[in-house]
Amino acid sequence: MRYKIEVQDETGIWTDVRGPDGRVRVFDDEPAARAALAAQFPILVQMEKYAGGKRTRVIRILEDEDDWPARRADPGTRQGSR
Repeated sequence: MRYKIEVQDETGIWTDVRGPDGRVRVFDDEPAARAALAAQFPILVQMEKYAGGKRTRVIRILEDEDDWPARRADPGTRQGSR
């Protein structure tokens, strides 16, 4: 399972937290993601404990379980049919 962190701006829009290289920061475990979140946004994380309101979050990245669109259509079905 992999995780990413997000922060909410003043208008309520959630955005991915990016590293210095511009890529989305991704973590292999939730505690590492939470530690990075607290290190990068210490004031926001502490405010959530006492003042209410949520401005930061850790999101689980879901893995794609099939090989679509690379898989081929089943021989018994017609392409384009629903």
